[in-house]
Parts: sequence; structure tokens; C-alpha cells
Amino acid sequence: MSASTEEVLVRLRRKLPVRINSTSTLVTDTDKAAAAIDRQRARKKNGQDGQEQGARKPGLRPLRGADREDLVLTPWELLGVFARATTLARQGRGRGLAEHWQGLKYCQALAAGAAGHLTLTEEGQSPELSYRAMQARELGRTFGLAVAERAVRNRFPDHLVSTLDAEAVLLAGFARSGPRPTLGARPRPDFFIEAWQPGEPSRAFAVTVNGNHQVATKRTGKADRSAFKQLARGSERAEHFHLAEWDTTPCLLMSTELLATNGITVNALQAPGEGLIPARPDAGRGSADAVLGEANPPYAGAVRIPAADGRRERVQDGFLIPRKEVGWFGRLLARTGAAGQLAFAGAGTEVAQYLTDSQGHKHYKQQTFAGSASVRDARHEIGSAWFVGTDQVFRLNHVRVEAFSGMPEELYELLVKGKVEAYRHRAYDLRDTLPTGTTASKWGPVSFGADGTVMALRILPKKYDTSSS
Repeated sequence: MSASTEEVLVRLRRKLPVRINSTSTLVTDTDKAAAAIDRQRARKKNGQDGQEQGARKPGLRPLRGADREDLVLTPWELLGVFARATTLARQGRGRGLAEHWQGLKYCQALAAGAAGHLTLTEEGQSPELSYRAMQARELGRTFGLAVAERAVRNRFPDHLVSTLDAEAVLLAGFARSGPRPTLGARPRPDFFIEAWQPGEPSRAFAVTVNGNHQVATKRTGKADRSAFKQLARGSERAEHFHLAEWDTTPCLLMSTELLATNGITVNALQAPGEGLIPARPDAGRGSADAVLGEANPPYAGAVRIPAADGRRERVQDGFLIPRKEVGWFGRLLARTGAAGQLAFAGAGTEVAQYLTDSQGHKHYKQQTFAGSASVRDARHEIGSAWFVGTDQVFRLNHVRVEAFSGMPEELYELLVKGKVEAYRHRAYDLRDTLPTGTTASKWGPVSFGADGTVMALRILPKKYDTSSS
């Protein structure tokens, strides 16, 4: 029997642990999977046994210390991670309705398992095959990003963290020409995470995230081989992005087993690097407030790899941000992040000011068709702050439910006016004063971001419910 709507909302705000697997054995198994992939490629290419070594991130290792401990958070906080990371995703073109609200379909998919760890519910385990592929992709990203964000916050506890869709960022420098800008089939990370503090250098991480529904063997309890292959291929994608020069960008690789024996398990590895982006002025041409032009760095043969381990110096394709353009890339991250914040709060044409043509400036500048746009027309007092944003009303077990996403009103006004640097300063100042917790007065589950964003859910108050059901 399905849980009632009230029970689902209670379940969504219950903190539960998520298992993390990050060991030296995982590194070894991933290396073996990479070697198997290379042998298979060589056979396909030559029609015989051989080895064709792919370009992968060197120096993979387990996560550090506390990063390997169980991740404890609510299912709604997880869906908040997914929503914040997909506001500028290009799978749909509906702005809001088709993008950051996508996670609402998983409201009934997550709960505590027999061992007390987070697992898929009966509803979550019985989707159609096509939906299962979508679930692996989206929930895999959700869990992987949550673990990656925690790792970055642990490393830089005095910084704020922004997660950005890698395609949305890279389109500003590497888009192929055509009627619709695209990166083509070029391998690339899935996301970038920026750890930033106003007036100080920031750090950029490349992140790859995957998910699968394969079942680990109960005899060994080891991760399924699908996870090893996903991590190996994730290492390839991460190796195709470099900041300033080869092998200086840190990366985080994640593969989520949604049907792991003892609850959902995130297999996680990392590779070291500095990922340093220089500090910017608070105003003027070099600040993130200035309109950003598109760069045009090369992709083919762009990455030079020095000789090592008996191999000669060589070049490979990749998204390389030249050292002279690292400052541009930092401004690009800040402005793309600002666009994502506004989209999360339901802004429309105001988003366009932060995007280049290849990133979708014209798309956001146009008015959308009926039923496809989120509109910044909701305002709620949550805790001691007023939040503005957008809402979505849908049915959960035949009951009308309201979801709200937004940000503090004063931060929203700064971004609408194009003041990215002032927004970052104010968001940093407010980080310890804004509401926290997993619920709030008049709401059910609530997800607060350290950057001031909020996503909340509740049964639609009767005074707003005009349905006859």
C-alpha cells in the first residue's frame, strides 16, 4: 500500500545515511576495468588482441578522511542538490518546469531501508525500462554531486560552493558553429564545482557522476563491475578538461549503485590538483559584473603531456583553458552561476544578461510559450528571511502539493541588477544568519543551500486550492 501524502512529506525530511565506498581496492578495480576497456577497443580497431591505452586522469586515489564517512541528509535535500545543479540544463527547453523541477518525480522513490540506510522504495524500484535509464542518470547525478559537494566543503570550509553544469559553461568557449550551439560528442566532465570566497582566489573541480541499477554480488559484497567501468569512463571524461595546463585540475569521480545490497552506495574516487583561479576586482572590466565575451581556445591537440614513465611527450584533444584565459574562466563560472541562481528563483529574461549567445542568451531573452515558464511571482517568509521565487503545484497521491524554490529577496535584487560581485559579498556575509534545518513553519520538507537558496514543499493550503476534488 502506498504511503499517504502526509507520510511522504514526513519521509522526505528524515535524515538518513548514504553509504560511501572509497578505498584502495576500488582504485585497483577501476584500473582493471580501464585496462579491459582498452583491450576491447584495441580488438575492435585491429581485429585482434592488443592494448590501446585511453587518456585518463592519472593518480586516482580514495577520498580523504571524513569524506569517506556516510553522507547523512534528507531525501528532500538530495532533490535540492539535483534541482540547483540542473537549472541551466539543456535536456529540455522549458525553463524551470522542464529543468529544475524534474526531481519532483522522485518524491516517492527514496526512504529508509531495513538496515536504516537510504534506499529505493517499492515505487522507486519498479519503473518502466525507459524511466529506469533516466532514474540511473538523474539520481546517479544527485547522489554523486551531494558527495562531491561535501568533499569540496570539507576541503574549503570557509568558502561557499557553486555547482555548474559543465556543458552550460563550456559552450561559452568551445561551441561548434551551427543553428544550435553544441559541444558535439566530445568527452567532458558532467559538472564543475567552484569553491569561492569574495576577494580571494577560488578553486575549480571537475566532476563526473553516473548511476546504475546493477546488483552487487551478495557473496563478496563488492561493488558491481558496472561501477568500475563507470569510474574508468568518468576518468576519461575528466581528463578532457584542463585549467591552465595538463594535470593541474582536481577531479571527483562518482558512480552510484542504486540497488546495492545494503542501501544506495556511492563509489567515489578523486585525483589531486590545484585548480586555482585568481582573485578578481570588485568592480570594473576584470570583475564578474562586466559583460563577458566568448573565447575561442583550440580543442584538437590542445593538451600537451610531458614525457614520463617511458612515454614520449605527446599531445591530446581536450578542453584546455589557457593560462592567459583562466581569469576569463573564473568570471564565466561566476556569471553562469548567477544565471543559474536567477533561473532557480523563476527569473525569465533577466537570466539572459549573464549568458553568451552560445550559452543561450537569445533563448532566455525571448518570452516563452504558455505552460513552459517558471515565473518569479512567489514570496514567502521562511524563518527570519523573506524569499522570492517560483512555485510548482502538482498532485502527490491525488493531493495537491506546492513546491517553492527561491532565494533571499535582497540577493535576488542584486543579481537582477547585474551586480554579481556585490551578490557574492552579501551571500557570503549572510551564510551564517540564514535559516537552516529540514523543515520550517507552514512547510513540510525544506532544503536550504549555504548560498541562500531554498526549496520547500507542502500540501497546498486550502485557501489556494480551488480544485473540486
